Amino acid sequence: MLTILGFAMIATFLVLIMMKKMSPIAALVLIPALFCVFVGKGAHLGDYVIDGVSSLAPTAAMLMFAIVYFGVMIDVGLFDPIVRAILRFCKADPMRIVVGTALLAAIVSLDGDGSTTFMITVSAMYPLYKRLKMSLVVMTGVAAMANGVMNTLPWGGPTARAATALKVDATDIFVPMIPALAVGLLAVVVLAYVLGLRERRRLGTLTLDEALVREPESETVLVAAGSGTKSGTRSGAGAGTGAGAAAAGQDGSEGAAAPDAEPDDDFQGLDPHRDTLRPKLYWFNALLTVALLTAMIMELLPIPVLFLIGAALALTVNFPHIPDQKARIAAHADNVLNVSGMVFAAAVFTGVLTGTGMVDHMANWLVDTIPDGMGPHMGLVTGLLSLPLTYFMSNDGFYFGILPVLAEAGQAHGVSTIEIARASIVGQPLHMSSPLVPAVYVLVGMAKVEFGDHTRFVVKWAVLTSLVVLAAGILFGII
Repeated sequence: MLTILGFAMIATFLVLIMMKKMSPIAALVLIPALFCVFVGKGAHLGDYVIDGVSSLAPTAAMLMFAIVYFGVMIDVGLFDPIVRAILRFCKADPMRIVVGTALLAAIVSLDGDGSTTFMITVSAMYPLYKRLKMSLVVMTGVAAMANGVMNTLPWGGPTARAATALKVDATDIFVPMIPALAVGLLAVVVLAYVLGLRERRRLGTLTLDEALVREPESETVLVAAGSGTKSGTRSGAGAGTGAGAAAAGQDGSEGAAAPDAEPDDDFQGLDPHRDTLRPKLYWFNALLTVALLTAMIMELLPIPVLFLIGAALALTVNFPHIPDQKARIAAHADNVLNVSGMVFAAAVFTGVLTGTGMVDHMANWLVDTIPDGMGPHMGLVTGLLSLPLTYFMSNDGFYFGILPVLAEAGQAHGVSTIEIARASIVGQPLHMSSPLVPAVYVLVGMAKVEFGDHTRFVVKWAVLTSLVVLAAGILFGII
């Protein structure tokens, strides 16, 4: 019964948000509360929610201060050179823009943090998509899949969890999987190319000059100021937004200047003249970010503590005046509130799913349904199960709760533990769009995309990408 109710709860949640009958926050809270009563454990709802909130509180704190830190880094211009290089490659061609989205997301994903990847990618690419009226779910879908493939890095989380759960070396899991993961990343780029061609056929190919004058109507502009935020209007090619607005996902495009200026210099994702730029502090900010990421990879301190300290340093050094600091925090408060709210709402969902025992019953049912004849192929079975299980469960639940069971079943049929561990990470391209992944709310929130729209678009392509990685692993003899 708990198995049926668990699947019913997940299905109800997904249907309601995809049909836009409920907001994700409301669905994450109300649906599990209702099913908790159905299970007959309504009296324990408070305990389940508190347990869920306690487990996700460090994640919420990390996201809050990571958004502030990287928001400030975007404001002061740390990522402008990377953004300019990608935008110079993209020009005003929809196909290049989608491919550029995949490449930018993959490059930034090297830091191992999904929220960072999505903040930088959306801040850079959002103005281009809006200016050319391209599909924003294409941007969120491609970014999520590229990040999902790169999320398998040893410091990204899943590989380390698999190594810990099965007591094997993370290097033995990841290094042999590199060829298969490279094929998966290539598949994302090819998919981005195909989706870009589809967008090009729908919109046509524009020159940069045409893109700059595509929206002649007046629009409201929010310009980041050193001591606050001021509003005004511009029209025609001069319409734009400041970096703070871009980071917060404000509607508009940036950096368009006089018609006689060089297009490559004009078509910027981030306003090159915004008041928050700190060119004299560029190397300080670069070194601070490298130090922060190095400390994160080396696990010198808990990640929430590192981002808390980093955000405090970034604000103090770049904006020494308190009114300026308040203005920067206010510029990113919308994202902070949306994401932290989603995380705590997701805590209700995971708390009920775990506390009632539904997740254990669902996992045991799935393992028990594996036919005996599939025993020698447990690597393939594990890879296939990793898709739905990492989508409907947290990585902790899958890698620490389910993977050891699958590994034992594999060993009984002569399949090595390390092979099971490698197969377990192939579902990450789909996992990164799971409603239980806090970073995905950063992505859809900044891109102003409905979570249901993102889910409908990305799931089929993410499943395909995961299957490509699995097929490559089997073909190369890795799995």
